[in-house]
Amino acid sequence: MKVIPLRARAGITGFESPATDYYQLPLSLDELLIEHPSATFIGQAAGDSMQGVGIFDGDVLIVDRHVMVRSGDVIVANLNGEFVCKLIDTRRKLLLSANESHQPVPVLEWDQFSIEGVVIRSIRCHRPSKVLEAS
Repeated sequence: MKVIPLRARAGITGFESPATDYYQLPLSLDELLIEHPSATFIGQAAGDSMQGVGIFDGDVLIVDRHVMVRSGDVIVANLNGEFVCKLIDTRRKLLLSANESHQPVPVLEWDQFSIEGVVIRSIRCHRPSKVLEAS
C-alpha cells in the first residue's frame, strides 16, 4: 500500500495537491492494528452503551486476548452466555457502560463470566462493508 499524506488545516477550504511533497511509506494495516495476531479476533459492536468512549453501533472491534486486563479497559466478555462490550471495574467487579442511560452491571459469584479479550482498537466504516453485511 502506498500512502499519500494529506495535511488539512482548519480554515482551509480544499486539499493540497496529492502530488505536493509526495512520498511513500510502507504500511500494513495488520501491523498497525493487530499486536498479537494469534491471540486477536474481530467483532462488531451492537447498541449504544459504549458511545461515550467512541464505540458506536456497527463499529468493528479488534479484540486482543493476549493483553493483560486492567481496570478501566474496554473489554469483550461472556456474561451468562451473552457477549458484551463494556468498561471493566476490576476492584468493584462491575461492568460499566459509557452511556448514562445504561446502569452498571455487577458480576456476581454465581454468574457465568469470562473475559474474552481487551478491545485495543475500534474502526468505524463510513460506508457499508460487503464483508460485514454478509455475516
